[in-house]
Amino acid sequence: MNFVEARSPLFRRRQMTNNVMTGIMGFAAVLAVVPLVLIVFHVLVNGFGSLSINLLIEDPNSPGRPGGGIRNAITGSAIMVGLAVLIGAPIAIGCGIFLAEYGQNRLGTILRFLVDVLAGMPSITIGLFMYALIVLPNSQFMAIAGALALAVILLPIVARITEEMVLLVPRSLREAAYALGAPRWRTVMTIVLPTALPGIVTGLMLALSRIAGEAAPLLFTSLGNQFTSTDLFRAIDAVPSRIYTYAAGPFDYWHEQAWAMSLMLVLFILLVSIVVRAIAGSKVTVRQ
Repeated sequence: MNFVEARSPLFRRRQMTNNVMTGIMGFAAVLAVVPLVLIVFHVLVNGFGSLSINLLIEDPNSPGRPGGGIRNAITGSAIMVGLAVLIGAPIAIGCGIFLAEYGQNRLGTILRFLVDVLAGMPSITIGLFMYALIVLPNSQFMAIAGALALAVILLPIVARITEEMVLLVPRSLREAAYALGAPRWRTVMTIVLPTALPGIVTGLMLALSRIAGEAAPLLFTSLGNQFTSTDLFRAIDAVPSRIYTYAAGPFDYWHEQAWAMSLMLVLFILLVSIVVRAIAGSKVTVRQ
């Protein structure tokens, strides 16, 4: 660029437009981060003081009696979230593989559309469906109903991410396997799936962090329990539903414990995010 071009009105106008738009985008980025910082700060300030070992290892006290813990809620969340992953992950991964490898037709288009619709369905609607399907016929709130509701929420997230990860596998790997005489199903299972596995695990971890904080479907399915329980066919507690109960309750110590539980969920999601970043980083390193 010569001196004349640098002094031209057109160049100065373009440079000014570029600077303005860069400033607007930077301001938008800051605005997007501000709510996250405020939420984390507020939860940390209100919840850190109530964290204790007793909160993790004790069951709740009777209402109005200060103290107690949330061992029942932690146990219930671990059971339902773990069961939801065991139920939903194989189905979702299989669905994603089918869409990527065999879904380039009308059936695949319809299935892909239905998965997208399910992904946008409100979680409370899924909880209400499980309530009508399982809870009402048995006249009993059940942990298994809550786990199934969470599995349905997990399914479209993992399915779509699996599809995208499988599609990112280079076509040359498939062609090399075909050239060696490997059938298509063996190529998918031994070549494509292991290559896409880091991305699939990343999607699964993101879905895990999503369902771990769901309260609405659990209010219709597992309801809650004041005592630690591992019975899948009885009501069982969970951290999100316990937060809802305590936050809406009349006692100050309930409010303090609700903040502490919220902080625990934030820390859990932060841990999951770190693991996801580590997996994604290892994936990039392997590809390089």
